[in-house]
Amino acid sequence: MSAHRTGTERDEVLADFDDAVNMSAGELEGWLATDESWSVGQHKEGEESTGHASGRRIVELLRTDRSSLSDDDLAHMRKVVGYVRRHLGQPPAGDAGGSRWRYSLMNWGHDPQR
Repeated sequence: MSAHRTGTERDEVLADFDDAVNMSAGELEGWLATDESWSVGQHKEGEESTGHASGRRIVELLRTDRSSLSDDDLAHMRKVVGYVRRHLGQPPAGDAGGSRWRYSLMNWGHDPQR
């Protein structure tokens, strides 16, 4: 942690991240290996989507000792929280079980059906 981030700010980021990410590292890693996971998100020609790449980073963050998290790690955690909060506010009509909306959120570590 750098001198720029107070303990309270850091604790808030960690608490918000814990609220937003409701999948374990193993669950998320398994999900990221599925065709459904690869099928959603913003892709540049033939490349991995932004959300899928974020999911891989989230797996790393979940497996990192919290005392070792860098400012860059905390910034990504804030990005995850923002994404999850925004998308939870925009659910599709009807059953979201097999929706691109749900799959996209899952790439970011949040299963809205939990």
